[in-house]
Amino acid sequence: MILSDSAKLQISQTAKRYPKVRSAILPALHVAHEEHGYLSDQMYEEIAQVLGVKVIEVAEAASFYTMFPKAKRGKYLIQVCRNISCALLGSHHLTAYLLDKLNVELGEITADGLFTVVEVECLGSCTTAPMMQVNAHYYENLTVEKVDRLIEEFRSQK
Repeated sequence: MILSDSAKLQISQTAKRYPKVRSAILPALHVAHEEHGYLSDQMYEEIAQVLGVKVIEVAEAASFYTMFPKAKRGKYLIQVCRNISCALLGSHHLTAYLLDKLNVELGEITADGLFTVVEVECLGSCTTAPMMQVNAHYYENLTVEKVDRLIEEFRSQK
């Protein structure tokens, strides 16, 4: 058993709000993701069991969205936009800087478990490029100095 009793109860209660239980799959995935920071096949099975749906239905929903990783990530997931506006304004330099500063490769977790850096397609903030998303927050008009301040701020919040 991976999901806590509290998470299972929350999933069960959420499902009651929907006329069709399949509609509760996405909220259930959010509950599991918030609890563990990633999703696994066993979590899919537990969600399916709580909701009374097929495991494949849960897996299909989870695999459609990039916000549901299947591997552990750092406490802070740094997603650097690499689309055209950000790329033209230096996002690739920011990515290289972050990887060097944090001593990791793309997708790896830092030794302290705090950071994972990935590149993503457009985050919809082209007028404020270059930008990155850290967990649920956008950071825009980035420079190396701004990135340094952000990393230090996150480290101080351990």
